[in-house]
Amino acid sequence: MGTQAEFIGIGFGNLINRERIVAVVNPDSSPARRMVQDARDRGVLINATSGRKTQSVLVADSEHLILSALSTEEIRRRLQGSVKDSDMAAETAEDKA
Repeated sequence: MGTQAEFIGIGFGNLINRERIVAVVNPDSSPARRMVQDARDRGVLINATSGRKTQSVLVADSEHLILSALSTEEIRRRLQGSVKDSDMAAETAEDKA
């Protein structure tokens, strides 16, 4: 019926649907911090950092914001498909350590 969803890892075993992401932004700018606070207030903030420092903010088409401990550059590479499965397996092993 529909196409199968493609998921990418955003760190610590967390996955997101590649097609639902509309933007990846650096969390250090004032507008990004305001977006995060607004999402927190509205109850649409998803923290996928596992307690690590937020390195990127992903904006979904549902208006959810997802915080990731991976850099914006790493998320970009994963969205473009330039991360190999072996790299993902290595990251998963590191996440569990």
